[in-house]
Amino acid sequence: MGGGVPTVAGKTPAELKRTVVLVGMMGAGKTAVGKALAARLGVPFRDSDAEIEAAAAMTIAEIFERDGEAFFRARETEVIRRLISGPPCILSTGGGAFLQAQNREMISAKGVSVWLNADLALLWSRVKNKDTRPLLRTPDPYATLQEIYAARTPIYARADIEVASQPGYTIETMTSRVIDALAGRPGILETP
Repeated sequence: MGGGVPTVAGKTPAELKRTVVLVGMMGAGKTAVGKALAARLGVPFRDSDAEIEAAAAMTIAEIFERDGEAFFRARETEVIRRLISGPPCILSTGGGAFLQAQNREMISAKGVSVWLNADLALLWSRVKNKDTRPLLRTPDPYATLQEIYAARTPIYARADIEVASQPGYTIETMTSRVIDALAGRPGILETP
């Protein structure tokens, strides 16, 4: 009674050997896909933004407003370092985390980065009615998103793995596509 490892319904029969770090634009699905991926692989899901908010007892928007983006980015790096140094998990990062060279190097050394690549139209459809995105609190949020997208896409393209998203894809479809991409890389998922 009580011995052994619990099984997760729908779990993929493979063991995660390295932390999978989901990167990409706001609205790309990092949290939704990350939670589903963690459930399928039977590993913890972590969200760097949620960890920062819990530690600060403030929202990301409040941290940006009170302390500025540079302060936030420093805390983000600390949180990513802590989480990626622990047991393998699925780690969802904020849209700007992968832009920092030190974060990319740390992720590459200890985990694997997966870019959830959604086009601008899909991203806009997902974020246009939300007020939780501090970078989009501008007079023209679409133009701002467009500028951020243009600036960040070449950096996201440096991720270890790219998984393209389409408007018709469900969370489960994206999760399966990520698992397939991970399975194609040695040393990430191992079958028992």
